[in-house]
Amino acid sequence: MAQPDPVAGGLLRRICWGAFALFLAAFAVFESAKYGLPTTAAALAFFALPDLARLAGVRPPGVPYQAVHRVWIPLAILVGYSFGPIIWPPLFTAGLGWLTRIAVEQTWGRGLPVGEST
Repeated sequence: MAQPDPVAGGLLRRICWGAFALFLAAFAVFESAKYGLPTTAAALAFFALPDLARLAGVRPPGVPYQAVHRVWIPLAILVGYSFGPIIWPPLFTAGLGWLTRIAVEQTWGRGLPVGEST
């Protein structure tokens, strides 16, 4: 049985992450336009979260570094907000901004490898 081509698989993965990043960015812009300045500020602040963490001295491979680069944390925020009782749009757009940043990093081949266990 032939092994899959790692280059083609990597390219497809990056294309999918790029499409996901574009979707998330468009969704964040939509929510920001709908709810105003606080949601825009939250989305931008959490989009910059990995950079802010790096400026604060968080370096790889530590736990704080891995926490700001994990897909599951902003995804849990988005799902929890969607199905939970909290109604505060800046929380949702913060999750969108954070997940958008992770998707952009995965598109460009930076950040934590998907599936890397700690």
